[in-house]
Amino acid sequence: MKPVSLPSRRPTASLLVAVWIAAATSLACQDARAQNGWLPTSWFSSDEIDPQAMFPLAENDGPWLVLATTFRGDGARDDARRLVQELRRDFKLKAYSHEKSFDYTGRQQGLGLNPDGSPKKMRFANSEQVTEVAVLVGDFASFDDSRGQKMLARVKSLQPKALSGESGKSQSFSDFRKMVGLDRNSSKGPMHLAFVIPNPLLPEDFFTRQQVDKFVIEMNADVTHSLLDCPGRYTVRVATFTGAGTFDQKAIEAGDDGGKLEGRLVEAAEKAHRLTQALRRTGWQAWEFHDRESSIVCVGSFQQLAAQTNAGSGMNPEIARIVRELGPDPARLAGGSIMPRSIDGIMLDVQPKPIDVPRVPDGWR
Repeated sequence: MKPVSLPSRRPTASLLVAVWIAAATSLACQDARAQNGWLPTSWFSSDEIDPQAMFPLAENDGPWLVLATTFRGDGARDDARRLVQELRRDFKLKAYSHEKSFDYTGRQQGLGLNPDGSPKKMRFANSEQVTEVAVLVGDFASFDDSRGQKMLARVKSLQPKALSGESGKSQSFSDFRKMVGLDRNSSKGPMHLAFVIPNPLLPEDFFTRQQVDKFVIEMNADVTHSLLDCPGRYTVRVATFTGAGTFDQKAIEAGDDGGKLEGRLVEAAEKAHRLTQALRRTGWQAWEFHDRESSIVCVGSFQQLAAQTNAGSGMNPEIARIVRELGPDPARLAGGSIMPRSIDGIMLDVQPKPIDVPRVPDGWR
């Protein structure tokens, strides 16, 4: 395996510099860029803010934001609007509102069963419909983004007029202050309970998908059929190579394991490449992927794991075909022998398995 130089750990800074230069030379595009949710507000002209604008949160804002506070009940929308506009106008922050309704008037399934075997039904003690409006500030690439942590500290210390409780304003927020034991004379900021959260509009599996770093991206940079180029959300892993079979215990005991480890990883990468080529020659849409510990080969590209059939919802038929045809020989399996298939002399996994396609951070490839 050829040596790979470790890339810079600060890709964000260089990216922002490049965007700043582009923004400076393309003033006509400022408003459009300001709306994409990723650039500091201070780079753009401070136009008058529509007094009725709520600046609702969108899916492309974030993916991480600071939850400044939440308003609840009567006046929640008006209170949230005033705070969002003040944060944008006076503090130059990218602030958004996000509304959610809760219905506590219906019957809910309780624990246990009735004497006749039917599920128990219960009602909430306070039967009501409630609207909550959250105010969020962003946008940040990750939970531990240094900009996000600095913004969190700043938001906690702010004393916006919209939360002062003067002139009968911010009634819904005043109720919240009482609930958490924060009186008007407290030395703490009214948003001292702020914390960082993921964008609630993103799909549930957005953050569970494996995200690779730049070192791994460089390892796969020259791969023709790299899994990083797979357009689907899912694929099927059919072979895994760690080089464990060439493990030299004597070399480890002698303290000379560095070269052996590198040799095993090179061997794993070569097997993955050979298998990918062999599968492609026989008509399979094969991909290879290499990281610090192993190399894998996958087949297929899918947006969904399940599919609707005449019999109902079930495994995607193409995924089922891959598992069936590249899994253990069914004839031997029926005889009690679990023997993985072999292609071009290379053994596949005992059980092909659907996995997430690794995700490359925006702007890194």
